[in-house]
Amino acid sequence: MNILILSNKMPYPPKDGGSIATFCIARSFAALGHKVTVLAMNTSKHYYNTDLIPKEISGLIEFIGVDVDTQISVFDALKNLLTKSIPYNAQRFISEEFENRLAGLLQTRSFDVVQLEGTYLGPYIHTIRKYSTALVSMRSHNIEHEIWQRTAALAKGFRKYYLTNLAKRIKRFEVSMVNNYDVMVPITQRDGDFLHKLGCRIPMKVIPTGINSDVFKPDYSSFEFPSLFHLGALDWTPNQEGLKWFFAKVWPLVLKEFPDLKFYLAGRNAPAYYSKLSEPNVIFLGEVESAQDFIRSKAIMIVPLLSGSGMRIKIIEGMALGKAIITTSIGKEGIEIEPGKHMMVADDPSGFLEALRFLLAKKENVIEMGRQAEAFVNQYYDNLKIVKSLCEFYQQQLT
Repeated sequence: MNILILSNKMPYPPKDGGSIATFCIARSFAALGHKVTVLAMNTSKHYYNTDLIPKEISGLIEFIGVDVDTQISVFDALKNLLTKSIPYNAQRFISEEFENRLAGLLQTRSFDVVQLEGTYLGPYIHTIRKYSTALVSMRSHNIEHEIWQRTAALAKGFRKYYLTNLAKRIKRFEVSMVNNYDVMVPITQRDGDFLHKLGCRIPMKVIPTGINSDVFKPDYSSFEFPSLFHLGALDWTPNQEGLKWFFAKVWPLVLKEFPDLKFYLAGRNAPAYYSKLSEPNVIFLGEVESAQDFIRSKAIMIVPLLSGSGMRIKIIEGMALGKAIITTSIGKEGIEIEPGKHMMVADDPSGFLEALRFLLAKKENVIEMGRQAEAFVNQYYDNLKIVKSLCEFYQQQLT
């Protein structure tokens, strides 16, 4: 098949959940023998010169970047609230330049499948239909309005009012678009069930984001024990809220019992205040050169999510690298693990402390949970198997 993937950010280099999800599926399509083109918005936040993409990647996948300004403006957000029906989160990604480049591609090339990476690419459906007869697939990374509902529930004052209103508008937008595509490809079964409740009636196939087991190799012999760590996009609101809660509510209790325990915090696009953290024993590293090497070097991954939606790809990567993980019920959503076997799940400070007591009691507990996590991911999240299933689904829809 000839597949065109549309993305609202450059998926190379794959450093956050969204870019990892897009890059991995593109690479797997190519590995299975399909021709793959990625048309991506090249934003200031995720800008990357496509000429610098390594030849071993660009030889398999054609990357086309279009410069698009998606920077958030308070004035534009308020103006949108008062004058537009489409929510600001979607309006930011409507670009005449991107639309023109898309139209040009569709007029000069023949694609079998056009895959949209996320809800905010929905407005381009009209351009796709105008210039192409390709199968149009919406790969739903998460339920967007659910993220903002959960974020609003944690907010106060005007911010709570604005986010509540925004969540309602995004929900209306998602509902209005849900049947505009030919097929729906959610990342989790939970999201698939949610989309059905929103009125989705088009053919659907749940396709999780997987990993390449040949790339993710655990190292159980040499990691710092005891140690905790968090790795993620530090400009993502759910990560910020979860870490703020963890340091305020959980960390003081942990230090009382484990006064020498260190917490390593790493991630890209960190706001300035992270470098000024005053919490004892918290070591801020910022963006690390190798995420895998960093993960391998530490003992226990902490993912204290209180909001968000979809599937946490960093958790899948941590499991693939044999890490013991403590997360919340929201953090494990979409990953059908057995709590206490494949990872620890806690939703309050005492639960986190209890999980840490078990894992820190002896190094073998950390290693055994890591081995169970690794085996689980290798069984259910192998990228090539997953994407082969998606290709078969697409081919069925095309015949």
